[in-house]
Amino acid sequence: LSYGPEMRGGTANCTVIISSEEIASPVVPYPKSIIVMNKPSLDKFEPNVKKEGLIVLNDSLIDQKVSRNDLSIVRVPANDVANELGNLKVANMVVLGAYVKKSGVVKLDTIFKALEKALAGRNQHLINLNKEALKQGTELAKE
Repeated sequence: LSYGPEMRGGTANCTVIISSEEIASPVVPYPKSIIVMNKPSLDKFEPNVKKEGLIVLNDSLIDQKVSRNDLSIVRVPANDVANELGNLKVANMVVLGAYVKKSGVVKLDTIFKALEKALAGRNQHLINLNKEALKQGTELAKE
C-alpha cells in the first residue's frame, strides 16, 4: 500500500493553467495565484507567488499571517463552512468559490456546468451540495 505525500505529513499540490491560448509548458514555477488549504502548504508555496498575486487560504486551518505584503489575501473558513453544510469534503469547493469570485478567471456558472457533467450519474446527489459550497465561498470573498 502506497500513500500520497499528504498522508505522510507532506504537502500535496496541483497546477491548473487556464488560458485561451495554447499552453506550451505545464510547469508554473511562479504562479499568479494559489489556493492554500493548510499551513505547511502556505509555508512552502507562498514565496513563489508573483508580486501582486492572490492567495486564497483556508482560515479554518491556517491561523498565521502571510509573510508578504505585496499580495492580495482572501481568508475563508472553508472547513467551518463545509462542516455547517454537513460534509467536510466540500471545503475545497468553498475556497474555489472564493477564488473564482476574487480572480474572475472563470464564471461561476461555468464551474456549475462542469460539476453537473462531472457528477452526473451515481454522484448526482452531490451536485447541489457542491454548488452551495461554491456559492458560500463567493459570498465570503465579497466581505
